[in-house]
Amino acid sequence: MPPVDTVRRARAGRIALYLTLTAISLVMIVPFVWMLLTSVKTPGDIAAAPPKLFPTEWAFGNYADALRAAPFATYARNSFVIAASHTVLNVLIASMAGYALARLRFRGSSLIFLGFVGALMIPTYTKILPEFLIVRFMPLFGGNDITGQGGTGWLDTWWALIIPGAVSPFSVFLFRQFYLDLPVELEEAARLDGLGEFGIYARIMTPLVKPAFITVALLTFEGSWNNFLWPLLVTRSDSLRVIQVGLSVFRTENDTQWAFLMAGTTLATVPMVVLFLIGQRYFVQGFATAGIK
Repeated sequence: MPPVDTVRRARAGRIALYLTLTAISLVMIVPFVWMLLTSVKTPGDIAAAPPKLFPTEWAFGNYADALRAAPFATYARNSFVIAASHTVLNVLIASMAGYALARLRFRGSSLIFLGFVGALMIPTYTKILPEFLIVRFMPLFGGNDITGQGGTGWLDTWWALIIPGAVSPFSVFLFRQFYLDLPVELEEAARLDGLGEFGIYARIMTPLVKPAFITVALLTFEGSWNNFLWPLLVTRSDSLRVIQVGLSVFRTENDTQWAFLMAGTTLATVPMVVLFLIGQRYFVQGFATAGIK
């Protein structure tokens, strides 16, 4: 039986840990609470000095007014189509690439993997201009000739919104880490049973890395749903705008409609919160498993 002092120190350490985590959680949740409360405030409450935490009048009509201010149904549909497309493509392509790098032995595989690791070090915003030029001068699209001149390429099309985000180096890296840890006896037994390489990937190995699939799917959907800069650069028509770009209608040079902006932001945040709550167990397990390899 451990000494009483040891038990007391361990209990005090746990209490201190819980108090620290609770304080951090409160700090993290305050912006969301402020967003929710601001979304149901009147302009008078928002402009009050000092600021009021709770509204004097609950203006739930702000949500309906925000939805009428712009075609948010179209924006939400576009965001969902793009995010779902990116998720499906990224999961399929990255999982196959990760499997090949982890389980297949071929010349140059180490260099290819180092290339993916190197790509992880490139800041996102340094890739915006090269990607935009590739999209703009895509040959034989948007009136361009074979040299990519004379038209607009993929600009203001679904191609520009979907193809550049179809796969990410981080997803390939994560899948490789998961496939690398699976026992080699599984694929050897599958080969003895006559399974080909794709069959081993799809029927034997992939069902064992479910946390990786859910983690990559959540990260991809979240990143695509919240993307603002790229859709802003490559689209001009309202029919292709996404919800994050649509929120900018509430911000002008002279004024910001804070109540409508917070209402729209709340509606845009809800799908991400729901998805994380559904897949949080696999999401945390995915990072924890990848981190110890």
